[in-house]
Amino acid sequence: MKWVRLKRSKIKVFGKKGKTLPKGFQEEHTSFLHSLLTNDIRGLKPFSFNYNLWLKQNGSPIEDFFVYKLVDAYLLDTEGDAKKIIEEFERLKLSLKVYFEDLTTFGHVFVFGESAKDWVEKTFGMVPEEGKFFEKDGVFVANNPLRIREEGFDVFGKLDGLELPKEGEISEEDLEDLRIERKVPRIRKELREGYSPLEAGLLNVAISLTKGCYVGQEVIARIHYKGRLPRTLVLFKGENLQEEQKVFDGEKEVGLITSVSRKGLALGYILTTKLEEKREFSTTTGKVVVLD
Repeated sequence: MKWVRLKRSKIKVFGKKGKTLPKGFQEEHTSFLHSLLTNDIRGLKPFSFNYNLWLKQNGSPIEDFFVYKLVDAYLLDTEGDAKKIIEEFERLKLSLKVYFEDLTTFGHVFVFGESAKDWVEKTFGMVPEEGKFFEKDGVFVANNPLRIREEGFDVFGKLDGLELPKEGEISEEDLEDLRIERKVPRIRKELREGYSPLEAGLLNVAISLTKGCYVGQEVIARIHYKGRLPRTLVLFKGENLQEEQKVFDGEKEVGLITSVSRKGLALGYILTTKLEEKREFSTTTGKVVVLD
């Protein structure tokens, strides 16, 4: 089993039942999140979760969240600054009776790999199904295969006294290398201003096309129904790669490096038309090859 300590913010979102909400909504906090985020919040069952983006009107990502549905509230797990997010949510909620609590004092570890499931069962007496979570004695345990695209468990909350094997600990840098290798887009890296989350391959992960309106929905729908993405997220291999490095086909700029690992791999975007023509390109420091 491997595990890593994560620096993540937690925000509790709760509210009251409303009498003047859109059809199908009973709780004001559900209505607020459903109209703001990209995935289906209203359809979440208690003790299940999904992955969401918060977009600008132009479709560019602001933040991303794992949204956990409690019985009468939600927990948001995010890389962003909880204080700044809450300040903006307070502005956006208008007259809705929705409230926010900063729970960033929560600890958070992610466990994965061989015997991770056995450790969860031994430690907590149960194992959640994929996309589900439970809470026990102030600790939340979620079966989350989205973080690095393999079965893994987010464990967060009051972690004092939680026993973890010392030999299995890895660093956040190790996890970042794994993220890049597995083409998992990250906020402020691949998920950034001027790039659509559809280009990052998140249509079936973070976006619902049937939930109705949310901020940025028109842009997302327009790009999707055109049927062809202008750029594609790919895995590069090369030497001396650097973040924000431009990728060229001859003298023409055709892509951008967004994340670089310590193993000579990088994530980035390439024009879809160029990807079909050739798989080797160049940067200011040498050749790069598209692996996938």
